[in-house]
Amino acid sequence: MEEYYTLIKIGIVVLAALIINLILRRVIKLLTTKYAKRVSADATSFSFLKNSVGFIIFSVVIIYIIQYIPGLKNIGTALFAGAGIFAAIVGFAAQKAFGNIISGIFILIFRPFRVGDTVYIGNIYRGIVEEITLRHIVIRDYENRRIIIPNGIISEETIVNSSISDISIKKHIEFRIDFNSDIDKALEILKEEAEKHPLTVDARTAEQIEKGSPKVMVRIVTIEEYAYRLRAWVWAKDNDDAFIISCDLNYSIPKLFRENGISIPYPHQEVIIKKQLDKFGK
Repeated sequence: MEEYYTLIKIGIVVLAALIINLILRRVIKLLTTKYAKRVSADATSFSFLKNSVGFIIFSVVIIYIIQYIPGLKNIGTALFAGAGIFAAIVGFAAQKAFGNIISGIFILIFRPFRVGDTVYIGNIYRGIVEEITLRHIVIRDYENRRIIIPNGIISEETIVNSSISDISIKKHIEFRIDFNSDIDKALEILKEEAEKHPLTVDARTAEQIEKGSPKVMVRIVTIEEYAYRLRAWVWAKDNDDAFIISCDLNYSIPKLFRENGISIPYPHQEVIIKKQLDKFGK
C-alpha cells in the first residue's frame, strides 16, 4: 500500500511539473508577444527563458524523485561515491550536449544576434532568427524552411548580422561593359535607374544634399581583362528591400544597355597559331 501511495505522489509531482511548465511557457510567450515592446525588453531573453524553463523544472523533479524513493536514493549515493568515474563517463558521452548548452549561455550573454535578426552563419546558412534554445537556434530561411543549428557549431562560425545595430543596407549593384561602349552613358543609365527605384532610400545628409551629392553614387571600380566594372552604391531600408532592388535592376539595366548600344562582354581568349617552318624554310 505504501508503494502505491508513493507512485501516486510521484505521478502528482510529474503532472504538476508538466502543468507548471506549460503555464510558464504560455506566460513567457504572452509577455514576448504583447508586452516586450512596452517594457523595452529583448525577445531573445524571453525566448531563451521559455526554452530553459522545462529543463530547470524537470531537473528539479528528477532530483526530488531520486531523493524521495529509497532505492533510487541509495543508487544516487553510490553514484556520488564514485563521482570521479561517473563524471568522466558522463562528460565523455555528453560533451557535445554540454558544449551546446554552454554556447547557448554565451549567445545569451554576448548577444551576437537576437530573435528577429537577419543573419549569415558561415557561408551556408542565411535567414531570420526565430528561436534560441539551450541546445540550438532556429533560423527561417527565404524559402520558409526552418534550419536548426546546434549552438556549438555557431560558436565556431563567422556570423554576419544585418540587423544588430542598423537594419539599413548599402547594396552594391555591379555591371560590366566592354571597352567599346559609351562609359558616360552607361554610368548615367545605372545612376538614373537606381535612383528612381521606389525602394531606394536617400541616405544623404543635409550637407551632402546642399553640396549636390547624388542620391546614388556610381563609379568605375576597376578595369578588368576584358571589361570595365561599374558599381552603384544603393541604400535600402533593410535586407529584403535591398534584394528586391538588386533583382529589379538586374532585369532593367541590361535592357537599357542593349537599347543604347552598350554591350555586356563575355569572357574570351585570343588564340594565335604559328606555323612552324621546316628546315628548308617552306
